[in-house]
Amino acid sequence: MELTKDQIQEIIASRVAKELHNGDVVTLGIGVPTKAANYLPESVKIIIQSENGVLGVGDYQDDSNRDECVINASGVGVTLNPGGCFMDTLMAFSMMRGGHIDITVLGALQVDSEGNLANWAVPGKFIPGMGGAMDLVVGTKKLIIAMEHTAKGMPKIVQKCNLPLTVAHKVNMIITEKAVFEIKNKELILKEISPYSSLEDIKATTAAEFKIDLN
Repeated sequence: MELTKDQIQEIIASRVAKELHNGDVVTLGIGVPTKAANYLPESVKIIIQSENGVLGVGDYQDDSNRDECVINASGVGVTLNPGGCFMDTLMAFSMMRGGHIDITVLGALQVDSEGNLANWAVPGKFIPGMGGAMDLVVGTKKLIIAMEHTAKGMPKIVQKCNLPLTVAHKVNMIITEKAVFEIKNKELILKEISPYSSLEDIKATTAAEFKIDLN
C-alpha cells in the first residue's frame, strides 16, 4: 500500500502525540511536529512554547479570531490558551537553554545511529543561519525527531550524518511512518514497526545498523 503525503504525516503526528503527557511543556517544530497537537486526547493538556515568546500556544487562528500580532515562530497566526502569556526573547531562550522544556519535537534532514541531528543546512543551498534549533536541542529534556523515513527514496536514518550537524548525541527518539526508534548509549534500537511497514522494509530503507527490541 502506497501512502499519500497527508497519510504519512497523519501517521507520524498521531504517534508523536502518544509521547506527550499532561503538564508537559513542549516545543513543536515546523511542519509535521506541529500537527501532533491535533491528535491529543481531550484528557491530555500540554503547554506549548514557541521560541518567539509565546507560552500556552492554542489553535491556529481563523477568520473569527484574527490577530496579526499573535503568531508562532513560523509567523503563523495562533491563539493563546487560558493562562498563556507572552515573553521577550531573553526569557524565551532562557527557557529553552535552561532545561525548562520537557519535550522538543523537530523534523530532520538526517539522524544517525549515535543520536546526531542534521536539520538546518544542505551544502550548496543558501541558509541564513541555524536559528533557535541549536538552543532547543541542547536544552530540552527529551528530543524527538518526527520525519518521513526517506526523502526521494534515500534513507534519512544513517550510520553517520554527512550534512552539517545541529547537535551531537542528543536525539532520544525517531518517529517515522514506518517505525519508532530509540537511541540509547549511542545505539539505535527499533522499538515499534508501523502497521504500514515490515521489518524487511525498514531494513531496506534504513542506512544504519540497529538492534531490535519490540517488547
